[in-house]
Amino acid sequence: MISMRPVLEVHDPEGFSLWPTSHEPTGLLVLDGRLTPEQVGTAVHRLAELNDVDPEPGEERGPRPADPLGAFLHGLLTVDPYVTGGLYVTDSATGTVFEPGCCYGLEEWREWHQVADGGGVVWFGHDPWTTGEAPRAARLGRLVRLTQAPDDPDSPVIELPVDELRRLLAGAEQDLCDFLGLVRPWAERQLPGHAAAVTRAIARALELEPATEEPDSHEPVTEEPAP
Repeated sequence: MISMRPVLEVHDPEGFSLWPTSHEPTGLLVLDGRLTPEQVGTAVHRLAELNDVDPEPGEERGPRPADPLGAFLHGLLTVDPYVTGGLYVTDSATGTVFEPGCCYGLEEWREWHQVADGGGVVWFGHDPWTTGEAPRAARLGRLVRLTQAPDDPDSPVIELPVDELRRLLAGAEQDLCDFLGLVRPWAERQLPGHAAAVTRAIARALELEPATEEPDSHEPVTEEPAP
């Protein structure tokens, strides 16, 4: 059986105290609707940490807020987010694994549709093992071949029908939507005044639409004049 899961590269956020997190070991955290609140906190921490960069001169992002929470969230809320990870594919029948290489982000997951719908080849970052070619997905007629290290004749390979790839992509998208569905209530509890902004930022990072649009408490609300 072949499975595809969206994963985020995480580590133990030791010493972090702005909100509760789990003590995840360095590795890959599956993003879906089954995460505990502490795991959601770890994922949000990692997303904010990855994008915690100071504005460059001339950037129209506004200054970094002075308060610790606003300062830590500033990058996530104002940049085009980067998300370490990707779509992790396993073939349980053979034990073969296909994972994105370094410098590839989960925010690029929709590139998989180029293989399913348009044919051709898509590369996924750099080879995590050598300096050789990056992991590659190629459509060959009605089949898709996933090759972890294309320049290695002994590289692990997974082959699956195009229709199966489309089904797997739909499932991975649902996992991401389910994760996003956990983010908003978590943020409402842990990040009062930032819940809507954080949800929008994570939806943007994952190439998804937020479930609902509600203003944060600090954002102005424009009311229609009474007739």
